[in-house]
Amino acid sequence: MNRMSVLQEGSFLRLYYPAYDATDIEEARWIPDKEYYQGLSDFLNMYRVVGERLFHYYVGSVTCPAKSNAAFKPGEKYPLLVFSHGLGAFRTIYSAICIEMASQGFIVAAVEHRDESASATYYCKRRSVSESQEESPPNMEKEWIYYRKLKTGEEERCLRHKQVQQRAQECIKALNLILRINSGEEVTNVLHSDFDWNSLKDSVDTSRIAVMGHSFGGATVIESLSKEIRFRCGIALDVWMLPVGDDIYQNSVQQPLLFINSEKFQWAENILKIKKLISNDTNKKMITIKGSVHQSFPDFTFVSGGIIARFFKLKGEIDPNEAIDISNHASLAFLQKHLSLKKDFDQWDSLVDGIGPNVIPGTNIDTSPAEPE
Repeated sequence: MNRMSVLQEGSFLRLYYPAYDATDIEEARWIPDKEYYQGLSDFLNMYRVVGERLFHYYVGSVTCPAKSNAAFKPGEKYPLLVFSHGLGAFRTIYSAICIEMASQGFIVAAVEHRDESASATYYCKRRSVSESQEESPPNMEKEWIYYRKLKTGEEERCLRHKQVQQRAQECIKALNLILRINSGEEVTNVLHSDFDWNSLKDSVDTSRIAVMGHSFGGATVIESLSKEIRFRCGIALDVWMLPVGDDIYQNSVQQPLLFINSEKFQWAENILKIKKLISNDTNKKMITIKGSVHQSFPDFTFVSGGIIARFFKLKGEIDPNEAIDISNHASLAFLQKHLSLKKDFDQWDSLVDGIGPNVIPGTNIDTSPAEPE
């Protein structure tokens, strides 16, 4: 499986895909620019100079087990999965999920949102003639956008609802971009890349498309499903329901939807909103991974040491590898059923029903009304 980055007409994503073995190609950098360290520092309320040094020391040399721009493996039509990151995250830090999906035969477009909810992101713009020509690609420079904190007195729900609508449109744009490439249309990647885009022609199974995301990305999944019927199903990982508009609950999500929750993040109000959305639809399911935390889904849970992990609550009581395996296997089983895939992912069907070690059906949260004293 492999990855590359794309920025074209407003679409910015890292693409993971089935690829030929490429022992001569370097693994992709996990966090590709120091500006992401600065953005993470802002998001975590740390001084940038301190945060940048800490992140560089702990994760500066980390790569993910995927090769940059390796040759695409043709020969079949692959289902497409669009992935949406959480608040304060960005396109590269869910590689444990995206790489697994690519290794199982999916093309995965991990979107980087530019609604000011990412720690950091950027546009590429043309450099004026008088400016330095040292950076690659020539005549281009990165214009950075950092995470926007709530202003004093600002209502969070209003901001997040506006952002989630932009995020859904960015997921749909990414879908449209991949389908244009699939149809053989010429596209321009303004980031330097030797990848042969023509190799992706006729490689996407356009009848098998899904959307997946974590936290704010889970809300983006719901919004995207309500707006785009080409997404045949969705998977929301430890969803944050605050951004979801009231109109969404009025039967506007017809597609199957799987909620995979951590044990430690959810709370009654959020769960009640999930249950309202599920209603009595048997194609909408909720499960909870025991011993997991909100950060059991992004990659930080794998690269952090004990002290850092405990301080930022990056690890739960469950082994991180077991938690991500449960999540990925349940996701694959769900995708096989609702995209009609001819795979062996049905071996994990029981997980979708919350049956198995370290998984429960529904939620661990008590949502019954409090008894009056």
